[in-house]
Amino acid sequence: MSLRHLALSALCTCDPDEKVQAVQSLWARQKELRLSPNAVMTPDAAQTLPGRPALPRLIPAKQVPTRTPFTPEGLAALLHAVCHIEFNAINLALDAVWRFPHMPEAFYTDWLRVAYEESQHFEMLHTHLRSVDHQYGDFDAHDGLWHMCQKTADDVLARMALVPRTLEARGLDATPLIQAKLRKAANPNALKAVEILDVILRDEVGHVAIGNHWYRWLCAQRDLDPVPLYGELVQRYDAPKLRPPFNEEARKRAGFTDTELSYLLGG
Repeated sequence: MSLRHLALSALCTCDPDEKVQAVQSLWARQKELRLSPNAVMTPDAAQTLPGRPALPRLIPAKQVPTRTPFTPEGLAALLHAVCHIEFNAINLALDAVWRFPHMPEAFYTDWLRVAYEESQHFEMLHTHLRSVDHQYGDFDAHDGLWHMCQKTADDVLARMALVPRTLEARGLDATPLIQAKLRKAANPNALKAVEILDVILRDEVGHVAIGNHWYRWLCAQRDLDPVPLYGELVQRYDAPKLRPPFNEEARKRAGFTDTELSYLLGG
């Protein structure tokens, strides 16, 4: 099987620990596998996209309770929420690898690297969650990230615009705010979470940068202006409207231009 076929298989794996193992094995073996960039692939009837466990229960985003790090249960719920984001991020990266044919080889290796790093993030968070006597699936969650993945399944340009550089870039803005709350809680479990989020934020800058790179590459291929096109795609696909505060320093390191930041700020 090709690397892209194995990425699809990993995506369809339901057990979180098995998915992490599959992704990390794929990353380690990538150089010995053929890539098959031009293969047009279709999941088997038996394959479920994405593979995920029976829990957590998925509910509308507005029904997910607010999480506070100032109680043991609240901290566990907050850790679980970030854990759920990282689990979804594994699936989003794997989906980019298998779904879109006829891209340069670097596109597939870039997104496989993202899947690998997201698997590390999930593993760190799940280990910490287990250390506070909970596990992934113990709290309700929502499915917003995968919904946008489904909406953009037919166009790699829309996918790059609206998943890595919109929804995932939102993590660059949100993470420092979460860390500030955790520091206020000031207990050892909260401070351990701050350390884990430092690693995640560092890596996520690189992941958003990959999204920015391929978005601009695709715009150049199609002779499109990336700045006005972004606003059109947000409307066409009913993407979430991003609101400040924005982590401008992290966004600049991830490749956002001053013009793009001005657009986000309504300038």
